[in-house]
Amino acid sequence: MAEALVGGSFLSAFFKVLFDRIASREVIDFFRGAKLDGGLLEKLEITLLSVSAVLEDAEEKEVTMAPVKAWLDKMKDAVYDAEQIMDEIATEALRCKLDAEFQTSASKVRHFISGSRNSFVKEIEPKIKEVLDRLEYLAKQKDLMGLKEGVGGKPSEKLPTTSLVEESGICGRDENKEAIIDLLLSDDTNGKKISVIAVVGMGGIGKTTLAQLVYNDERVREHFDVEAWVCVSEEFDLFKITKSILDAVPPSATCDNKDLNWLQVKLREKLAGKKFLLVLDDVWNKKYADWELLSNPFESGAPGSKVIVTTRDNDVASAMRASASHQLKELSEEDCWSLFTKHAFHDGNSVLHLRLQELGRQIVEKCKGLPLAIKTIGALLRSKLDIEEWDRILRSELWDLPVDETNILPALRLSYKYLPPPLKHCFAYCSIFPKDCIFRKEQVILLWMAEGFLQQSNNKTMGEVGEEYFCALVSRSLFQQSVMPVQMGRLKYLETLTKFIVGEHNGSRIEELGKLANLRGSLEISELQNVASPRDASNASMKDKRHLKKLVLDGMLQLLLFQRVKKRTAKWNAELTMEGFDALESLPEEIVGYNSCLQELKIKNCSSLASFPRGGLHSSLGKLELIYCDSLRSVPLGFFPKLYNISIEGCRNLESITVPEQHEDDGTMNFNSCLQELRIKGCSSLVSLPRGGLRSALKILRSKIV
Repeated sequence: MAEALVGGSFLSAFFKVLFDRIASREVIDFFRGAKLDGGLLEKLEITLLSVSAVLEDAEEKEVTMAPVKAWLDKMKDAVYDAEQIMDEIATEALRCKLDAEFQTSASKVRHFISGSRNSFVKEIEPKIKEVLDRLEYLAKQKDLMGLKEGVGGKPSEKLPTTSLVEESGICGRDENKEAIIDLLLSDDTNGKKISVIAVVGMGGIGKTTLAQLVYNDERVREHFDVEAWVCVSEEFDLFKITKSILDAVPPSATCDNKDLNWLQVKLREKLAGKKFLLVLDDVWNKKYADWELLSNPFESGAPGSKVIVTTRDNDVASAMRASASHQLKELSEEDCWSLFTKHAFHDGNSVLHLRLQELGRQIVEKCKGLPLAIKTIGALLRSKLDIEEWDRILRSELWDLPVDETNILPALRLSYKYLPPPLKHCFAYCSIFPKDCIFRKEQVILLWMAEGFLQQSNNKTMGEVGEEYFCALVSRSLFQQSVMPVQMGRLKYLETLTKFIVGEHNGSRIEELGKLANLRGSLEISELQNVASPRDASNASMKDKRHLKKLVLDGMLQLLLFQRVKKRTAKWNAELTMEGFDALESLPEEIVGYNSCLQELKIKNCSSLASFPRGGLHSSLGKLELIYCDSLRSVPLGFFPKLYNISIEGCRNLESITVPEQHEDDGTMNFNSCLQELRIKGCSSLVSLPRGGLRSALKILRSKIV
């Protein structure tokens, strides 16, 4: 989604970084020291400045004008190359500096640096000239396309919302509706005369629709004395908003040629002693002072008065001191299909068109539970019963559909448009990731840091600044929390899931893994302490993950997942990592018992682990790692025909490694016949190895006891 939302906007975000590189001390000093043509650097900067002046206009027009989009794509390539050149120069400057510091002879330094620099200059100067020619050519094209300076930034024209709604065209919001109505009818005001309820979610998720449903409910209409609906939108105009509220509250009053003070005094008088409901739809303003000024007249209302605010940004809810915040999520799979059929088929009947039904379900899946996308595409297809046309829509990206027929992209792009510049840079950078990519917060922050996108702060580390940026993007619904949808279980055909975070309250529940039978490869499950009950854990159906090869568990002791695994373990899970299980005292037999096909077992930082199952580890285990298990005193190794690698590190209280009594007639002599590598490090209490000694097959023996 990032690439679709930012489009050419990535350039405007990227230009500041490039200007900083050009003006950096390393680049300037290198040009002077290497006697490069300083005019090249100046021309490059001037050309980029002339292009950046029209970028806002270009970004507005690229959505509807193909030539402008093509121009921006070419400009993007040229700017990338320019940035790469600046990086090469900065790297070379640093290399020369380090070489100079490590050379002992001044003459050698001068000779080495001079020769190296001359060689680099011969390579880099033609590159600068080539990219400059391309940029100058593209800069001339801006005039031919009618791109203007200082244009853009004006909010796009958007129809104002009203309180009216056609309920028959809505699906899947009954629970949300009842939750909001419960809040509205509640007498619990927490000591406040007026309570603010925020409905928060990404663009197109259905916030306005939910507010309309609640606003028109008979129970709500009967509960309040006065109701008013105001569409706020991007421009938070105190005068206009106050006037709109005043106009909606009877009796009507003439407001022409009046100032804000008159409006607020009059509004306070009209609301006095009345229990009112006010809906402020589509609020973007995050300034608490503005909200405080707007809400001053509300204090005359009766206790129990309520304000509903719809917004994309949790920070808006915080600024308005919302007493409750309702996070609106994507529609379920069946609700998506029901909504689509209402808009795509006459009378909502898809049975007559079985082939279209098949294509339609695939189209709906691409909409990712977004009602706006489902409705607009459904309406787009309503009059088209041609299979080829439906197939074309299926193969298209949602963002490639005609802008004059759908409003998906403009609606979502607003969220990007109103980001502060530093956040624009960071979000735009994420367009380099593939579609539907799942990434970790820490990785993204490091990438931002490396690119120089994070602004330095006197009292915060760069990591803390990156954390703030990331959380701000999550707050604005531009990133999905845990980088995964809460209804993860809907993705029943999902094959790759590298990390699953168990939510504490409203996040992903462990049982959602139960529907993901096709998972393969490696899976890490973290925050296991949030598993609510054994039933939830059992419903994760880990025994059915037949293609899963590696499982990493992260969190407190929650091995309930494996309570029902024993009988089916042989069909999954070749590797297991257990880390940080502080309460784990004994290794459960369900994991490493006779029926296990566990091939690799790694146990790390399990400080309470003191024992293994009776009889040792009876399995096909090939590799065993024990790291920093301080309570472990003995490692009993059972019948191990396949064990080839043992690594024990930092188990400072480990005293012995033992095996059962060895007898040639029962085969136990072969327990370590495959053992090829034994590593023991930092086990200062170890005094005993297996009584029978070590087999000749051993190829690597490393021991560092202290």
